[in-house]
Amino acid sequence: MNQWTLRMATTSYTVAIEPGGRWAELVAWGPHGVEQGPSAYANLGDIHFITEADAAPVEYAPRGERPFTGADLEVDGDSWFTFESASEAGGVLRLAFVDEVAGLRTVLCYRPEPGVDVLARWVEVTNQRDETVRLVRVGSAGVCLPVRQPRLSFLHGEWSREFQLDHVTLPAGGFRIGSSYGVPGHNYAPWLSVDDTWGVSLAWSGSWEITAEVEPSGLTRVRAGMLGPVEIAPGETFTTPELALAYSTDDLARVWHAYDRSRSRPARKPVLYNSWEATGFEVDLPKQLELARIVADLGVELFVVDDGWFTGRHDDTGGLGDWYPESPDFGAFVEDVRGMGLEFGLWVEPESVSPKSRLYADHPEWVYRIEGREPTLIRNQLLLNLGLPEVYEFVVSTLDRLLTDYRIGYLKWDMNRPATERAGELDDAHVRNYWRVLDHLREKHPHVLVEGCAGGGGRTDLATTARTDVVWPSDNTAPLDRLKIQHGFLHMHAPHLMSSWVTDAPGFFDARPRSLKFRFVLAMAGVLGIGADVRHWSAEERSEAAALIARYKEIRDVVHGGDAHLLNDAIQYNGEDWVVVLAWNTGSLTGVPMVPGRSSRVRLRGLTAQSYVDDNGRVYSAAHLTHVGLPFCWTAANDADVVVLRSE
Repeated sequence: MNQWTLRMATTSYTVAIEPGGRWAELVAWGPHGVEQGPSAYANLGDIHFITEADAAPVEYAPRGERPFTGADLEVDGDSWFTFESASEAGGVLRLAFVDEVAGLRTVLCYRPEPGVDVLARWVEVTNQRDETVRLVRVGSAGVCLPVRQPRLSFLHGEWSREFQLDHVTLPAGGFRIGSSYGVPGHNYAPWLSVDDTWGVSLAWSGSWEITAEVEPSGLTRVRAGMLGPVEIAPGETFTTPELALAYSTDDLARVWHAYDRSRSRPARKPVLYNSWEATGFEVDLPKQLELARIVADLGVELFVVDDGWFTGRHDDTGGLGDWYPESPDFGAFVEDVRGMGLEFGLWVEPESVSPKSRLYADHPEWVYRIEGREPTLIRNQLLLNLGLPEVYEFVVSTLDRLLTDYRIGYLKWDMNRPATERAGELDDAHVRNYWRVLDHLREKHPHVLVEGCAGGGGRTDLATTARTDVVWPSDNTAPLDRLKIQHGFLHMHAPHLMSSWVTDAPGFFDARPRSLKFRFVLAMAGVLGIGADVRHWSAEERSEAAALIARYKEIRDVVHGGDAHLLNDAIQYNGEDWVVVLAWNTGSLTGVPMVPGRSSRVRLRGLTAQSYVDDNGRVYSAAHLTHVGLPFCWTAANDADVVVLRSE
């Protein structure tokens, strides 16, 4: 029987070839052993007014076979599959289908990810014609779920309000999220969960879509992939982006966290200071050194100079593309910063160019444009076509030069505008060369940490996070706004990838002020940074900041490597023999002690010891922490806290 069971850490995924050899279909997906019994996906009824494939739990189908309920592959003239062969090598199952009339060979690929409950899927399409073939749609995968009225969880928003977690129950019909920006974008993240049990996340740094359809047969089918069209030359093979599939009956976020950790290199993330909010484009080196001295005394480990350090960059109308320091003393400045015990980092935006730059004057043909029309300005800049070989070489040589000429240990890669005036293939070449540059940096400059940013959280897909060390979830650093952003982000990604700053920025959407401690505890939830103008902090504020930075360094390893539970206005991180709880008060106070009342409580999860003791010597049983909760007494002055519990 043509059936295969792929085993992950605690789950399995079983797929089989339909008896007629026309498609692959899902048999079972769930905890180990779930495949031992009748399939919950199999169609048991007669077919009326649709095709057989339209009612089947199809894994991947061309439009010819599945014309009514959603196909994964669309080509002019349509296509029909015939099973050719199966092979298993290098941990990958490959199921090959051919269509001799259409001249296509399509291989469905499955790779269980080691040690986690994630299955990676993608497709390889080979053009066996004598002419170029144009694929209108080329999805990465489709997956059927035995749910009639799915509760879909998704992340939406806009610039400065990314990763807003929301839910919708779909009684019938369809649901779609996506982006046509040339990057994943701020409006939606390429991630979806169904009934908090099944999840998908797309490893693609360009335009994309994810759909969910409630089918008449009683299944919910999720499809995901890049946006087409895609052209394949004769004899060539096109490989789609990978789609990660996750399953959990407990906590889907922790499955994604484990997956992120399995793909990250073991580098400790330093406490950073970024000078952008303090100085903007005015990168005066003596003032930068003043900031560096202050933050070094606070315990900061990395000093990052943001936008404004290069030739012609006095505002957002010039300079991009001319990546040479404005000051001839820049090299000495870097060494002065390092002499304070700080690593040095630098902001770059390699994909963009200013119309007033020397680069644009020399190479106007390098930007996205349509002949006879002026290119569209966004944020006073244009976008380089990174898919061009000469642009790729320019970006690589520029970054190599900067990282060789100066002792830089951290690179913040930004992208502040989407692509426009694109012709032909949407963004395939650009995205793959973006990946090539990041891969090159890791290979040639392994000591350099890279932060991914795209006007905030516009490019935080799995392909980017696999090639960077941290990502920037949003340009909005206001405390209560940021709390919601981080809550959503942590459903998709692990804390060690989340760069988070302490600033003095007012809220865009919730402007209620919060204490310095609140802002620090919030930033401690991921990779701690500071972006405020610390020159304006009082001696008391600097002293408090230094103590909180020291506290963060004590808990950093468990925050980045522990098992994280997302609670109500709190996050719990479980280490091997200790637990860290970060908690925030976002609502009103109880009125205690002026009126009768009780402490606020946070119920903990996943405790493994019988009892725990906090830093004050108070002992709690695991039963008390789980069912009654960890107590917090919030006041106007105490609106956030860090609690460390060690097992007895």
